[in-house]
Amino acid sequence: MAKFLAELLGCTLPDKGTQPLFECRSQTRLGLRPSSKQRSTLFGTLSNDRALFDHRLDIMPQTPPFTGQLNTSSYNKNLYQGKEEGGSSYPGLFYHDNNLVSGSLEALINHLLPTVDYYPDRTYIFTFLLSSRLFIRPFELMSKVCHLCMETQRLQDPHADKMRVRKMAPKILQLLAEWTETFPYDFRDERMMRSLKELTHRLASGDEVYRKAVGQLSSGLIRRLTVLGQYEEALVKINSTATERLSALKAKPQAATLRDMLSICNDPFTVAQQLTHIELERLSYIGPEEFVQAFVQKDPLDNDKSCFSDHKKAANLEAYVEWFNRLSYLVATEICMPVKKKHRARVIEFFIDVARECFNIGNFNSLMAIISGMNMSPVARLKKTWSKVKTAKFDILEHQMDPSSNFYNYRTSLRGATQRSLTANSSREKIVIPFFSLLIKDLYFLNEGCVNRLQNGHINFEKFWELAKQVSEFMSWKKVECPFDKDRKILQYLLTAPAYTEDALYLASYESEGPENHMEKDRWKSLRSTLLSRV
Repeated sequence: MAKFLAELLGCTLPDKGTQPLFECRSQTRLGLRPSSKQRSTLFGTLSNDRALFDHRLDIMPQTPPFTGQLNTSSYNKNLYQGKEEGGSSYPGLFYHDNNLVSGSLEALINHLLPTVDYYPDRTYIFTFLLSSRLFIRPFELMSKVCHLCMETQRLQDPHADKMRVRKMAPKILQLLAEWTETFPYDFRDERMMRSLKELTHRLASGDEVYRKAVGQLSSGLIRRLTVLGQYEEALVKINSTATERLSALKAKPQAATLRDMLSICNDPFTVAQQLTHIELERLSYIGPEEFVQAFVQKDPLDNDKSCFSDHKKAANLEAYVEWFNRLSYLVATEICMPVKKKHRARVIEFFIDVARECFNIGNFNSLMAIISGMNMSPVARLKKTWSKVKTAKFDILEHQMDPSSNFYNYRTSLRGATQRSLTANSSREKIVIPFFSLLIKDLYFLNEGCVNRLQNGHINFEKFWELAKQVSEFMSWKKVECPFDKDRKILQYLLTAPAYTEDALYLASYESEGPENHMEKDRWKSLRSTLLSRV
């Protein structure tokens, strides 16, 4: 994981080089880590736009309350109120301007638990379940929730007041439904499933309605985990096929000239649509917790090892970043493969058009991958080829993705796409696929720029409101279904066609346009000798 993050955070972007990539802004109220110099961060002043946060949560995958059983309007849902104003009155929570800003872990856990006259706000449920894994393993949290529900609500007592059980059961089931719907991957842990089974068994023993609700909750969770398993198996097969085809190409290099992207499809709009299919599918399998688990470190107050030493942290997130890299290398491969200069120029112009269509769709990740592929050194050095290319459209796209001023142009376009998505009348207008590596960097610097715990040992919950707000925006984007028809032939090519390594790209580039200086000549000789030694 450390190597993955190092590669991601150090990834090469188009070199505009005029300003630093990350600008520094002061964040004193968020509990910034002390430093002798300003820390580079990517976020501005913490926003209190709770309405937009709630809207994003409304469109997240979430089970509605059990009809007729949980009338949440009769309970206090304003978790931002102080203790003296109502709500969860467990001591250890601190508020500022009616916003929850910090608390002990014990207090925050108790704030999560429903009571007879209280149910936590969905924004709090999401934020706490997202961030709590920095301090406590999910299976340990589930065990505590199970224990506290049993003890405080006397659910373990067979002689407990049945009316009390009837009041509590739908609330606890609703909380579990929120958890299993939004963070289903937590339940791949057998310890989580044991605690879930223990609690739901007690709830289901009292009423037929609750037995049905528990059955629906369990079957929905199993279905989601089954689909995830099938997706992971499909990824293994796709990667295996791509590896086999690359090996076959190395054995018969002449086969490369027989099949390329233009021979599969020469319509840029159709290719951009198929890229969007791949992007949205892979986005949909990234769990919100993966953004936190990718950066998890040992809690200074925890004597045990890192919270996720025994858990697959961010496999789907890593797979998505690997897809970006594959697309970049595939674009570079398609450009470097052709023998004729005219053909190479046509391929470049084709991918410029594909990138433009991706921009129009709102698929910024594929757009950036294509630009990155064209800016790779083996492609950029093909001066004779580029002289035949009409680069006006490419210059516009590069301007849109210019990293200057902290990617100001891209962020402006992203905000426009987000606003379009919020007011969209068609599914196509809802598509927002962010430049993913930059999103990860934003979250990384948010995490690094603010402490998790304050000096009094309390959890800095104000930081996690901001983290949850950004992740919830991503959750709304990944939920969009692709409106375009699938073309399996194009999809298969994009996912499994051979993509050259960096050395192979340089070798192909030198074969197309010879080395221009001593450094290039030495590298060319070295690459050729290495290739011959492998034959």
